[in-house]
Amino acid sequence: MTRETSSHVTIPVDDATVPLEGALEVPPDAPGVVVFAHGSGSSRKSPRNNYVAEVIRDRGLGTLLFDLLTEPEDRHRENRFDIPLLTDRLVAATEWLRARDGTKDASLGYFGSSTGAAAALRAAARRRDDTDVVVSRGGRVDMASDVLADVRAPTLFIVGGADTQVLEYNREARTRLPCESELHVVDGAGHLFEAEGELEEVAATAADWFADAMA
Repeated sequence: MTRETSSHVTIPVDDATVPLEGALEVPPDAPGVVVFAHGSGSSRKSPRNNYVAEVIRDRGLGTLLFDLLTEPEDRHRENRFDIPLLTDRLVAATEWLRARDGTKDASLGYFGSSTGAAAALRAAARRRDDTDVVVSRGGRVDMASDVLADVRAPTLFIVGGADTQVLEYNREARTRLPCESELHVVDGAGHLFEAEGELEEVAATAADWFADAMA
């Protein structure tokens, strides 16, 4: 059981030469922690991801939101689509979390959005014995197609019904997973789930998936 509280954190990566800013919030006795991997052009301050994180914490789970890139790195657009780099950063943050008192024994989940979902699936494949659950929101899961056979964590794909190309990517990805998986389509929603009630549906569906896997 974890007993971490809310805190601003700095996560050292790349042999401790690069500091990434984050926010770690873990309710008392939380059985697990969900690590967020945001999409291109976003950050730990993303209103959408912070709303989802709040709903997840309401279920008694912890969350870690952090910047996958530093501000100077993020100015270079190509870095936002460097999936191997983003995956390495996500794995490094996971290892940092695992080294902390209070979270090292917690169940671990990933919530990935857009390109961040590719990094989340790649991290789950790399750490398949230490990843308990994955949720992809509007994920560019085609950018992780070569590692899907190595994912072992129960995986939920959430996609907007009007986000047709991404929906096709997610349907195809699901056929390649050897583990438990589900596809949840939010009727009429686009890539950003901007209409009334759409993000609420995303958050509730994701929180249910995490809570069931980490109970």
